[in-house]
Amino acid sequence: MLPLLREKLTEVLQALAPLVGIVCLLLLALVDAPAALIGQFLAGSALVVAGMVLLFAGLDLGILPMGRFIGAELPTKGSIMLIVAVAFAIGFATTVAEPDVLVLASQVDRASRGAIREFAVLYVIAAGLAVFVAIAMARVVYGFPTAYLLSAAYATMLILSYFAPPEFVALAYDAGSVTTGVLTAPVVIALAIGLSSVLAGRSPVSDGFGLLGFASIGPIIAVLLMGMLPR
Repeated sequence: MLPLLREKLTEVLQALAPLVGIVCLLLLALVDAPAALIGQFLAGSALVVAGMVLLFAGLDLGILPMGRFIGAELPTKGSIMLIVAVAFAIGFATTVAEPDVLVLASQVDRASRGAIREFAVLYVIAAGLAVFVAIAMARVVYGFPTAYLLSAAYATMLILSYFAPPEFVALAYDAGSVTTGVLTAPVVIALAIGLSSVLAGRSPVSDGFGLLGFASIGPIIAVLLMGMLPR
């Protein structure tokens, strides 16, 4: 455990050190911030470092092995419907718990003054991603080209963008980006790699990757459709 924590601490410090350094430089040299604010920033940064170390260690210890194991075991049950259902459930559950999605949903609720409810945005995004994760897992099983799925999905997304209200178009594209966060991305990728690694004729590289980019289209389409519903 300790070697893993040290490794993650080094990675996090390397990633955050430039940001902390630039902000401190700005606070001291450009905006002449008070010492109390600088201390508050440094304390918050320390908490961020601790949280990220624990998060990444937890992903390596439990989340990633769980995803690969479930993906590898599902084909032994002999049911494509089970694979699709499990992919949908995991995609939905991880998206609902995704910190980036929670932040976006709460900010939309505040900015719209309750006109677009937080829970509605959250569950629509989660449902959109879950559907596309399920489709992506079915693609891994059947092996048809990703290009077909991407072409159809992007065409649908672009067409809907012309008809949806402008405020929902902007929200939709942000919804697609926030789903590729620190929780959803590793779980979905690990599940796909586990599934593709045990199927004959499948490559964990060509079949296990790429589906996250496809899955992120789901929330965009879902939010666009949400905006087109009568209110």
